[in-house]
Amino acid sequence: VQLQASGGGLVQAGGSLTLSCTASGSYFSITEMGWYRQSPINERDFLARVTSGGSTNYADSVKGRFSISRDNAKNTVSLQMNSLNSEDTAVYYCNAEVVPAEGLRSYASWGPGTLVTVSS
Repeated sequence: VQLQASGGGLVQAGGSLTLSCTASGSYFSITEMGWYRQSPINERDFLARVTSGGSTNYADSVKGRFSISRDNAKNTVSLQMNSLNSEDTAVYYCNAEVVPAEGLRSYASWGPGTLVTVSS
């Protein structure tokens, strides 16, 4: 499975940005899709995830500011980010838990990352 993210860029503090990620390739199903981020001084941190059934959960650091959604028909997950601040500057990674064939264990697939820069 290949994941391709888009929507990163430069935004002013207090602004909003929406990231999107589309999965392509051959697989049986994708159970969860999510977003992580990594800055130069931090490890890759979990932000949000959504199941195929639409259940979501968020990291405390983004709860109330970020919203994740998923379009199963388009194999796409989006992250709406509001009230951005300089601490949100990072490379954002899309993640998917992929079931390659029925009955097989899922594996994690990662996109190449998209840079979000928040200017103050």
